[in-house]
Amino acid sequence: MKKLICALAAALASGSAVAQQGTIKFLVGFPAGAGLDTMTRMIAEKMRDSLGQPVIVENRAGAGGQIAMNALKNSPPDGTTLVMTPLVTVVTAPHVFPNLQYDAFKDFTPVAHTANFLFAFVLGPATPAKDLKGYVDLVKRDAKYGNYASAATGSLPHFFSLLFAQKAGISMNHIGYKGTAAALTDLLGGQIASFMGTVSDVSAQHKAGKVIAVATSGATRSKHLPEVPTFRELGYDIEGAGWYAAYAPAGTPPAVVDRLSKAIIAAVNAPDVRAKLDNFGMEPTGLPPAELARIHRRDYEQWGPVIKASGFKPGS
Repeated sequence: MKKLICALAAALASGSAVAQQGTIKFLVGFPAGAGLDTMTRMIAEKMRDSLGQPVIVENRAGAGGQIAMNALKNSPPDGTTLVMTPLVTVVTAPHVFPNLQYDAFKDFTPVAHTANFLFAFVLGPATPAKDLKGYVDLVKRDAKYGNYASAATGSLPHFFSLLFAQKAGISMNHIGYKGTAAALTDLLGGQIASFMGTVSDVSAQHKAGKVIAVATSGATRSKHLPEVPTFRELGYDIEGAGWYAAYAPAGTPPAVVDRLSKAIIAAVNAPDVRAKLDNFGMEPTGLPPAELARIHRRDYEQWGPVIKASGFKPGS
């Protein structure tokens, strides 16, 4: 019996080792090219070196990141499949979509918090306003300019914009896109009047003079857009920030989570990665699973009442 138990233990250990030595797949629920995708690819490259195994990034875009989260939920909990996601999928989506196919707390295991980011409200070249006051006045005169976009329906930029609209006393109509690139294309083409996105995704276009960033969402100005005032500076009592984080399927062994978490945190803290993330308008964090779990729960509870008060329903 003792030999049988030892044999079983050895087999289990061997199986765990094999699972951890396979290719690690990082799912990203949004199209390639935006800040989230770029960050994930930088981290994956560092992990290949530190773990000594292949790490690939796979874009599973659609449904505001939900396709990737559903794929993660249905993946084996062996450490070979992760997701890198903004908080939309685990903080706002559970409040918005009554038929969500996953439980943000029960179906996933926190692995690492990677970065914080602020939002910027930008106007397109076809919008005849140059600042936030001018935009508010414009929408009051002509409701068509109240059409605004975000990278995903149910995202924090979506609801932050609705908060702004309520404070400003204007009506704004949300248009959700499947990622930032498509939204910016339509903004530059004049199909939409304004866009609420991350500072990292709009700062280059703003600095190139292709769009105008008129307000940012932080308590203080973004160091990446220091010339752009905050909503608070402009008289609107609102602020907000987002974050990116890595999750594994529920049931992933703690030792495996710990190994992956340390590799991701080391990647985020690498000087060249931190410098690049900073250039992209992100604040690198590199926080362990317990801290990610705390932040996740805090923001879920904070934004729930805001989303409910907005009256938004899927399809509206």
